[in-house]
Amino acid sequence: MKNILISASICGLLVVNILIFTGSKKEPVLNSEVAYSNKVFPVKLPQQLTFAGETVPLDIPDVKERLDREMLINTYWHSNTLYRIKLAKRSFDVIVPILKENGVPEDFKYLAVAESGLQNVVSPAKAEGVWQFLKATGKKYGLEIENGIDERYHLEKSTQAACDYLKEAYTKFGTWTAAAAAYNMGIDGYKRQTERQREKNYYHLLLGQETSRYVFRILAIKEVFLNPKRYGFQIDALEDAYPMIDHYTVKVDSSIANLAAFSKARGTNYKTLKILNPWLRRNELNNADQKSYHIKLPR
Repeated sequence: MKNILISASICGLLVVNILIFTGSKKEPVLNSEVAYSNKVFPVKLPQQLTFAGETVPLDIPDVKERLDREMLINTYWHSNTLYRIKLAKRSFDVIVPILKENGVPEDFKYLAVAESGLQNVVSPAKAEGVWQFLKATGKKYGLEIENGIDERYHLEKSTQAACDYLKEAYTKFGTWTAAAAAYNMGIDGYKRQTERQREKNYYHLLLGQETSRYVFRILAIKEVFLNPKRYGFQIDALEDAYPMIDHYTVKVDSSIANLAAFSKARGTNYKTLKILNPWLRRNELNNADQKSYHIKLPR
């Protein structure tokens, strides 16, 4: 039996050698010559682009290059961009009417995407919520942030605060593009740079990397969201969108000792209550001053 196995192994080796030297017509593929099945192409930039009705000067070389960088990131980071597109309708349905009511251009809904991906995240600098307000800034623009309540997580109220901030910046600097940049680096910070460089135009300012990229990130998000299929995203922004939970609101002007019990008494659960009302940061609502709050509940 042993001799038979040895003979079979030798025959196998002979067959392999014959195929290699005589029978095989394919060239061996070396590691350095791997053929990739997925081809990656540069992004074809639009010929014209605007933000909030203001023309982007793509004839300036570094402006075009900065846009190209953000277009590459938002086009080829497939999972992240797809997820944001699916999230968008739910948030935009709330954000857009508030922008319109305040006379703020609709393009600023894409600023919220750039800030947080339309999620209630916390930055390393402790900016929080969809609009990424620091605690002091949020309070300055009318948000309640104390006693288990944090309206940076209240989409309607934080959007109103963002509108107030942006309108103030627009009044100071004269363009919505500058207002967007000031949202990122602060009104005072942008003002210092305009005075130092004797220039108000965002596209002519030398700024830190974060703000230098910021408006272009918004522009890239806008372009891909408006034309997803042009950039390879086979998605229907309406059909594939994550739905909003159908809800109604109840007015509360007293304390609630236990929000889980409050939820159960109204036919829902604590998780759903917190999804609809992320601004309620604890398991109770302390309301000694008997303020009026509107709490969303699922139908």
